[in-house]
Parts: sequence; C-alpha cells; structure tokens
Amino acid sequence: MSDNWYTDEHATLGDRLAAAREAAGLNQSALAQRLGVRVKTLRDWENDVSEPRANRLQMVAALLGVSLRWLLTGVGQDVTPPDANVASADPKLRDALSELRTVRADMLRMAEQVGRLEKSLRVQIAAEMQNVEMQNHDG
Repeated sequence: MSDNWYTDEHATLGDRLAAAREAAGLNQSALAQRLGVRVKTLRDWENDVSEPRANRLQMVAALLGVSLRWLLTGVGQDVTPPDANVASADPKLRDALSELRTVRADMLRMAEQVGRLEKSLRVQIAAEMQNVEMQNHDG
C-alpha cells in the first residue's frame, strides 16, 4: 500500500474531499445540505473547479472527521487509501496503479503550467493591445 496516496503529488484537495465524504458514507447531496451549500458548489470543490473558503474548509473537515491538515495536504492517516486492498494483489496491478498515479500527477502539473502560460499570454496581449491603442491615439 502506498502511504502517500492522498498527498499533493498524487491527489488534489478535491480528491481528498471526495474520498473523505465517501469514507463518511455521505453522498454529495447530504454533505452539501449539512454544509449549507448547493450540490453544484460541492461538486465544483470535488472537481477542483473552485475551492471552499477557510472557514468552510474547517467545517468540512469537522463534519467528515478528518484533520484540516490532511484535507489540505493529504499528510496523515485520516482516510484509508482506495488501493489498500491492492497491497497484496498482483505486482503488475500495483505497478500499473503506481504508473497511473505518476501520469496523473504529471498531467496536473502540466495543466497548471498551461494555466500559467495562458495567463502570461493574456497579460502580454493586453499590454500589446494597450500599446497599439496608445499609438493609434497619439498618431
């Protein structure tokens, strides 16, 4: 079994939130109701489209019986990793699961890099457009 299944290298806040919710035996609707948020909001958190505010995150951790530290970083033993039963399985399965985690982590890093590059490009384009407008205005 991998002790770091839920760390930032392998999982996101949304992954840990979904895992803790499932471990608590709650569906999205039930947890959303307890938190006083819409199901769409909770779904967005679990899909890493948006993140809960700090006070709501503390409430989530308390309701799900996990530490805030684990929810944020995955460090600790608050939720049993989904591959706990794979530990004694065929080594090929463990290797495939490990490779899948690595590829997923790489994809997340690349997606973050794409986001940074897109933002940089938008800023550069906006600056260029402003320069063109100033030249047209002065000319």
